[in-house]
Amino acid sequence: MSKYDPLWNWIKENGTDNFKLTFAEIEQIAGIPIDHSFLNYKKELLKYGYKVGKISLKEQTVAFEKL
Repeated sequence: MSKYDPLWNWIKENGTDNFKLTFAEIEQIAGIPIDHSFLNYKKELLKYGYKVGKISLKEQTVAFEKL
């Protein structure tokens, strides 16, 4: 089980094609703060039918795209 499973499940259930979440929203959904390990874990999202798009450190957002 991945530490980001709650986030991946939320994204899958959300069903929106393309959207952004703030770092704070991700922390609230996943129950953990986003950190550099997110870059390694983001590949797991592919099996849920989504991919991680642009990660903006300036805006503190992550874009998600449905495959």
